[in-house]
Amino acid sequence: MSEAKLKPRSADGAQPRGAGKSRPAKTGAAKAPPGKTRPEKSPPESLHPERPREEKSQPKQSPEHEEPAEATPEAVGEPAPPPPESVEPGPKLTPEEAEQARRKYLFRRFWISGRGYWGRNGDKLAWPFTIGLLVLICVNVGFQYGINVWNRAFFDAIEQRNVHTVYMLSAVFVPLVAGSASLVVVQVYLRMTIQRRWRSWLTTSVIARWLASGRYYQLNLVAGDHSNPEARLTEDLRIATESPVDFISGVLNAFLAASTFIVVLWTIGGALTLPLGRESITIPGFLVVTAVIYAAITSTSMVVIGRHFVQLSERKNQAEAEFRYTLTRVRENGESIALLGEAEERSGIDRNFGHVLRQWALLTGQHMRTAIVSQGSMLFAPVVPVLLCAPKFLEGSMSLGQVMQAASAFAIVQGAFGWLVDNYPRLADWNASARRVASLMMSLDGLERAEESESFGRIRRGETQNGAMLSLDDLSVTLNDGTGVVKETKVEINPGERVLVAGESGTGKSTLVRAVAGLWPWGGGSVNFHAGKRLFMLPQRPYIPTGTLRRAVAYPAAADNWTVDEIDAALDKVGLGYLRDRIEEEAPWDQTLSGGEKQRLAFARLLLHEPDIVVLDEATSALDEKSQDKMMQTVIQALPKVTVISVAHRAELEAFHSRKITLERREGGAKLVSDVELAPRRGKRNVFARALWGSGARGGPAR
Repeated sequence: MSEAKLKPRSADGAQPRGAGKSRPAKTGAAKAPPGKTRPEKSPPESLHPERPREEKSQPKQSPEHEEPAEATPEAVGEPAPPPPESVEPGPKLTPEEAEQARRKYLFRRFWISGRGYWGRNGDKLAWPFTIGLLVLICVNVGFQYGINVWNRAFFDAIEQRNVHTVYMLSAVFVPLVAGSASLVVVQVYLRMTIQRRWRSWLTTSVIARWLASGRYYQLNLVAGDHSNPEARLTEDLRIATESPVDFISGVLNAFLAASTFIVVLWTIGGALTLPLGRESITIPGFLVVTAVIYAAITSTSMVVIGRHFVQLSERKNQAEAEFRYTLTRVRENGESIALLGEAEERSGIDRNFGHVLRQWALLTGQHMRTAIVSQGSMLFAPVVPVLLCAPKFLEGSMSLGQVMQAASAFAIVQGAFGWLVDNYPRLADWNASARRVASLMMSLDGLERAEESESFGRIRRGETQNGAMLSLDDLSVTLNDGTGVVKETKVEINPGERVLVAGESGTGKSTLVRAVAGLWPWGGGSVNFHAGKRLFMLPQRPYIPTGTLRRAVAYPAAADNWTVDEIDAALDKVGLGYLRDRIEEEAPWDQTLSGGEKQRLAFARLLLHEPDIVVLDEATSALDEKSQDKMMQTVIQALPKVTVISVAHRAELEAFHSRKITLERREGGAKLVSDVELAPRRGKRNVFARALWGSGARGGPAR
């Protein structure tokens, strides 16, 4: 039952045709043989923050890249197990039955990953801590029994007015309480440590899968129950790992306590004979029978009254996640909202918050109904055993100590049996959180299966065979449901070429470059790169991380991979020299910089990283024409050998490219309709182009 089900789709098979002053699309690059094709994650070499440039010595790590003082408890570097097999609902099931089957599977899916904490690749301290916690629970029940026996002896001594025994038992009571309290303290430490380390292990595992191969991006493109993943990875995963430890330790404690003190009740209470007219009826173990009946009534009442707890908790958590996401969106887009006005955004926030309040109101009603059962049980439990033992005490067959011991034992048994009454709301909350986490896991499972399975339409990634920097070999790009975006395309790009990808809006230009960059996995054919070359992508909206301006410019590498002077020089080249005095300043740069400044900063990154291939996806859209020309001139002069693939609508950019590929929307997906060499323009643009390229060297347009 995959949350992100991918459907393969056959390609159209049509070849691109030339148009105008065109040349046939280069098709010299043959398909790489099986032995030469690399896994999708390998080519091309990416730029990572932990990989400094080869020509630089290994720098000292900056504070944000330092290793934590305490290593995480996860098994770092262990191979991840394959995703579970997809579980599909039976064809004869109704939609309601299929949804019910899916919700049941969510529990199993959560434990498939969660139990790995105690597995071979899990935390090495998981089993020692777990066994220690279980042993302490058993020992603590023994202390409870000791205190229960002390109750009987103490009150018997009071009834007999035995001063010496009273003082002696008073002295014994202190060590009993101290021992029990110490055990509880250590038990709390072990329990919370298991919760913390389990959460750390599972969170690290899920986040690693979420970040791998751009899946955090791909989840936005597929159907499934995985909205607001940030809330699932934080609050939901915290509850999903904390509550089971509490429940298991609570159930074990309740079982041992109930087993121990049922024996106490049976031994002390014995049988109760009730006169029934001329006859009498004898109830063996009447205290035990009463405790069981009492607990059955309260637990059944709780289950019946709180039967909607799970659904309401799940809806409440989803509403909270959507509300947090709305507020985050306001913060991230503060400038645009402030310029346009907050009225509509305020209306949306109020609407989402109203939804949260409505869910809380429904949940409040459930808590009110369960509180009636819980509070009533708490008030009746201490009184019931005293009333039942009163006849035997008055007739002299039970001592005061036995009555008090029975009352204490009854309260413990009732507490054990009533564990569900006290924890049902938390159980429902855990149920909802575990399902939300499992839904995200299932969507990641679907993406992983698509990466590994041959049955899904998947773009292959390999190496070029004839020195080309990049080749698209029968590349087709589709949506995850098989809908065509770009038909089969054959293109070859040589080192140093600057290729402009043009076409109307919606023809799939950005989707095509995302497929080239490896962000878009669905389709057919292959994307092949020159071995060992590095790819760098500049999107229309550059990402600006938190921290110093130096870190923002160096991203995704470490901030100290370059000196301040090198950062300053890069900023000066892209027209941001006025920020040189703020290079080490920490500020909300994502909110401070304008759209044009962010794009300039992205070009400064490009100059620092010096990649072999750069993909520009509307990377100059926020710049005016003059600034755009200067930016492109700077790139060509600073990186004369770089291969450029640009997606843009501005005709002025043709002067900076040696080749133009045009996509046209067709039924079943866009098609490459022309692949032309760009001739230099006349006039000022022609003069400017000749100044940049000289006499047509290095793939220039002058021929």
